[in-house]
Amino acid sequence: MITTFSETGFEAQRHAMVASQLRPNAVSDQRVVLAMATIPREEFLPASARELAYFDRLIPLGAGRYANAPMSTARLLTEAELEPADRVLLIGAAGGYTAAVLSTIVAEVVAVEVASPLLGIAREALRTTSNVELVERALQDGCPERAPYDVLVVDGLVEQLPESLVAQVRSGGRVVTGLMDSGVARLAAGRRTAGFALQPFADAEAAPLPGFAQPSRFRF
Repeated sequence: MITTFSETGFEAQRHAMVASQLRPNAVSDQRVVLAMATIPREEFLPASARELAYFDRLIPLGAGRYANAPMSTARLLTEAELEPADRVLLIGAAGGYTAAVLSTIVAEVVAVEVASPLLGIAREALRTTSNVELVERALQDGCPERAPYDVLVVDGLVEQLPESLVAQVRSGGRVVTGLMDSGVARLAAGRRTAGFALQPFADAEAAPLPGFAQPSRFRF
């Protein structure tokens, strides 16, 4: 097989991403590091955004959507304490990259995405991945018919998580998400218990997701 210049360039950028973005920023799960060092992130993006695949920033996907910066996704997956037998509900699948990373670590991934063009990219990129199921629907709805899940990964920024979404996680299951907390974008984690709460663990930019706005408060 002939290796093109662009393929060589992407490989170099991928290894630079691991060295400069992941390893210095508490991404300690070596399974996550290995997957992100191996999986070609550019294949999960629109053609117009592929040259930005390994930049340390949000990547525009069109229609107001963005892909998370690699470090934010890696920190979320590290904090999720993934186990090989886990069933994971992924919210905000976008072009399928995070689902691909998860597929190398856990038993099953149910990945929810609302944007049809992004799902088209994900279906093509994940066509040979057998343990990922792509579901097209509103992100905040999740996929209750496949519940319960061991882990909920929200790969983006929300203002709140609906109780109905958290309820799709088994008792004791883990939840990780980007969270707008007092006007600051943070990464947060929690476990589903009788008194579920999210605890921020890092300040980091994350991609805003539709459908998770706080209800407007009535003012006189």
